[in-house]
Amino acid sequence: MAKSKTKMTNGNSANGSAPATTAQRLGTILKSSRDIMRKDKGLNGDLDRIPMLTWVMFLKFLDDMESMREEEAKLSGKKFKPALESPYRWRDWAAKEDGITGDELIAFINQEECRRPDGSKGAGLFAYLRALRGAEGGDRRDVIAAVFKGTINRMINGYLLRDVINKVNGIHFTSSDEIHTLGNFYESMLKEMRDAAGDSGEFYTPRSVVRFMVSVIDPKLGETVLDPACGTGGFLVEAYAHMEKQCQTVQQRKQLQQKSIWGNEAKPLPYLLAQMNLLLHGLETPRIEPGNSLAVPLREIGDSDRVDIILTNPPFGGEEERGILANFPEDKQTAETTLLFLQLIMRKLRRGKTQGRAAVVVPNGTLFDDGVSARVKGELLQDFNLHTIVRLPQGVFAPYTPINTNILFFERGGPTEEIWFYEMPLPEGRQKYSKTKPILFEEFRPCLEWWTDRKESDRSWVVLASDVIKKVDGVVVAVDLDLKNPNTVTRKDDRSFAELVSGIRQDQKSMVMLLDEVERLVQGTFS
Repeated sequence: MAKSKTKMTNGNSANGSAPATTAQRLGTILKSSRDIMRKDKGLNGDLDRIPMLTWVMFLKFLDDMESMREEEAKLSGKKFKPALESPYRWRDWAAKEDGITGDELIAFINQEECRRPDGSKGAGLFAYLRALRGAEGGDRRDVIAAVFKGTINRMINGYLLRDVINKVNGIHFTSSDEIHTLGNFYESMLKEMRDAAGDSGEFYTPRSVVRFMVSVIDPKLGETVLDPACGTGGFLVEAYAHMEKQCQTVQQRKQLQQKSIWGNEAKPLPYLLAQMNLLLHGLETPRIEPGNSLAVPLREIGDSDRVDIILTNPPFGGEEERGILANFPEDKQTAETTLLFLQLIMRKLRRGKTQGRAAVVVPNGTLFDDGVSARVKGELLQDFNLHTIVRLPQGVFAPYTPINTNILFFERGGPTEEIWFYEMPLPEGRQKYSKTKPILFEEFRPCLEWWTDRKESDRSWVVLASDVIKKVDGVVVAVDLDLKNPNTVTRKDDRSFAELVSGIRQDQKSMVMLLDEVERLVQGTFS
């Protein structure tokens, strides 16, 4: 973002009056804001506090960007059309330290109609934001409306909220240094929020896994990248950063900003968080569609809807309503969300001269299940080239799920002739990963080195596609991709007795979690 804005500075605001801000000062602002919110009875933990802080920062960010665009328009002699009108801009109601507070502030934000900060009567802040409409669709006002459609102000003490606003007002979003630093802080906060959610939260894809997938797929300038279940935007942030390094001209940067990064997110909270995450990492107008990617019938997806690259970790074991299932072929309708997303991904990949490619995280069950799963995998092997499956170690997604996972790498241009497998080892002396000791990017380096010079080893092997497909009367009835490593070298277990006992107890705990997951899937299938 910093390179594309002529007025953005390296530590000072656009008007040159704001002092340089260090990472320590920004950290203090965020910590102080969260400490203030802990006093509010309407908020319950980080699951409430971080989204609350996000929408406040979003409005400050928006106003800073609007001020900068307005100044640029004046310098170039162009007319400027603001996204928000007075008195709904941050500068109108939030920027003054002694501005509206208490019940008056809460009423202005929450109520459909209220007495506004300028003394006039009119729509409340959130009501106004939700009603915004772009002149031709797709501009900033549509994004703002979508963000606040599912956003709720949960703070009930207007004096505490004023204190938070005053803290956030000290962040200068016109500073490239602050944007970069805040982006890193924000990623850490998102992880904290997911950790606080525990088993009820969205699966968090470790940054190292995301970075590995993007590195291998290697998006190029001019290509389009999509995450159809983008959550808080981790894959899109990494893809944007990967492509930004390739920009050398203003035109290339404009193309990256406007035509390269796309996403969908069905839930209001992750949608808000994804918007903020992408904004803080430099994408000025995130192209994230609010809504379920699976809501469009597959047959209606045409060439203009296709993309070059799909990077995603779709929901495991979800359950879709019957109206969604009707969007898929009768023989491939299922309650297993992963399989629905696989069908969508295959349909959305570009075909023709430039063949689309994908990297998708899937649970182990996808590899060995029969029925609909076999038919979906049969289509994948027939019409696409499933060239690589990376088998991730146990615990990569702990504590969110104990289910073992894999990454499928495929592209248009089938049928698949052979499939390479790479089995990621656990570090020496480790039995599994955990929340406090996650998988690191450095652990993927041997796989990255192997990727361009493939040979069979104790970690890698290759199979013929014809050996994994079982057909009866020409119809695919089974596709088994859950293959064991034939080259595994048995290693001596030299753990102590205490370590063995601890491992057994942890395995029992994981088994209970796995049985709960299986029970939920079965109930979803037959309910």
